[in-house]
Amino acid sequence: MTTAILSALAEEQQGLAHALEQRQTITHAGRQFEVGALYGQPVVLALSGIGKVAAATTTAALIERFGAQRLVFTGVAGGMGADVHVGDVVVAEQFLQHDMDARPLFARWQVPGYATPAFGCDTSLTQGLLRAAQDCVAAATNWQEPMLAGLQLRAHCGLIASGDQFIVSAQTSHLIRHDLQTAGYQPLAVEMEGAAIAQTCADYAVPFAAVRTISDRADDNAHVDFPAFVNAVASRYAQHIIAHWLQNQASTGSA
Repeated sequence: MTTAILSALAEEQQGLAHALEQRQTITHAGRQFEVGALYGQPVVLALSGIGKVAAATTTAALIERFGAQRLVFTGVAGGMGADVHVGDVVVAEQFLQHDMDARPLFARWQVPGYATPAFGCDTSLTQGLLRAAQDCVAAATNWQEPMLAGLQLRAHCGLIASGDQFIVSAQTSHLIRHDLQTAGYQPLAVEMEGAAIAQTCADYAVPFAAVRTISDRADDNAHVDFPAFVNAVASRYAQHIIAHWLQNQASTGSA
């Protein structure tokens, strides 16, 4: 079974790229895809690009051109849940587009042509990634990484909101969270790709799951030390989580 592993930025999966064996680079649809093996399992590494359209295009290419039978996204996100903090990990149960608004033709956040605003992730993949994320944050407490010093690291599982906007305003973050919570949704994090990947995978009936390291609180300080955090923490988290998950898949023989 070929697993596609996606990230928005090269830095987010640099550790995985270095660990890739039997590497073959293929250019398709203006993108580079790295085909090979990780921990004995066939994988394709790819950068989704930033934003929903780029992510959907890359996802379709992975399925159509490379025969990906399941997709996993790893990257960073801004924290939105009250107890979701920098250094935490959020594994997605569902995705929703916080900037989708076709009113009055459709209800707010509803993607025309689909039954509900939220797209669910594959349960089995999600539970496997959550166990890997829990193992990762437990290990990270002993890494002596200055950017994690003094933090109580946790792994969460729930709704992630996606939109074509890098949130760097506490006011904007509050409005998104407030509107969603008023409608009964509890967003834990916000980012720019996941909902589009989830929608594309739903169209193709391909299992999808995602894990996001919280790099900021989606507020006025969201841009501070972002590159440093991605390099020092998020890339290391990604390598640990994906390695743990793939190795467990291999040892249990699970799909």
